[in-house]
Amino acid sequence: MLRVSDFGMRSVWPSRVCSFIVVVLLILCVPAGGSELSAMSFNIRYGTANDGENRWENRRAMVCDLIRRYDCDVVGLQEALRFQIDEIRQAIPEYGEIGVGRDDGKTKGEYSAILYRTDRLKVTDSGTFWLSDTPEVVASTSWGNSITRICTWGRFVQKGSGKAFYHFNVHLDHRSQPSREKSVVLIDRRIARRKHSDPVILTGDFNAGESNPVIRYVKGDKEAVAKPAVPLVDTFRVLHPEATEVGTSNRFQARRSGEKIDYVFAQADIEVLEAKIIFDMLGGRCPSDHFPVMARLELPK
Repeated sequence: MLRVSDFGMRSVWPSRVCSFIVVVLLILCVPAGGSELSAMSFNIRYGTANDGENRWENRRAMVCDLIRRYDCDVVGLQEALRFQIDEIRQAIPEYGEIGVGRDDGKTKGEYSAILYRTDRLKVTDSGTFWLSDTPEVVASTSWGNSITRICTWGRFVQKGSGKAFYHFNVHLDHRSQPSREKSVVLIDRRIARRKHSDPVILTGDFNAGESNPVIRYVKGDKEAVAKPAVPLVDTFRVLHPEATEVGTSNRFQARRSGEKIDYVFAQADIEVLEAKIIFDMLGGRCPSDHFPVMARLELPK
């Protein structure tokens, strides 16, 4: 004899099983909120330079293709002019940006802009300061550099993991060693004074090789005259300490000799999963007169 209770169990149990299966499938389909972070530093060469066959309009597609292919969460650009950033973002609309032009604090002059994937990150704070005795004064210069230099920074939160980090991006002076040395001291002080204790990465064209006091200072090497408040590691050297073909300034040639002057630095508690100098060519041509560098990182737990 069929009882009412039997009927209830038979009707409710399949429903519960189906609900359980649906929940499991939803969990499996939701991407894990991992704390991996990929970062690139890329001097794209200013777009008004008289570079003949290597002028911007002949390189634009290569630059966009490279950025798109490596798909980094953040990209620190150097020598970027407003129209170049606009064209990159038009080609790769997944990226947002922070930064200002160094000449007027708005749109004029080169940027040290940071591109970031808007689907993966949100910006909670950002700014730009000038590398001078008066860092809040727009277009100010000091320390022997005739060209205005800036550092742009942002605090980003990962939409998946909820973890936050700071990214500072810079292009140091190409002639004045005093300017480079004082600039990294200023940047270190700004990093030390950040509002939150989140981990930090620093990208840029430092115009300084690995033995230069500027780089030794950033890393807190024991040979350095002064010590930074927040020492950083060169992510490339963490994984490739013996590499010798590391030249990043290529003058639009395929050469890998020379010094590494482009960097992705990170705090020591950030795990380096991958790091490389991107020597990619297209049809035997370089996308820029600098090879970009990138690192895949794991933020601290």
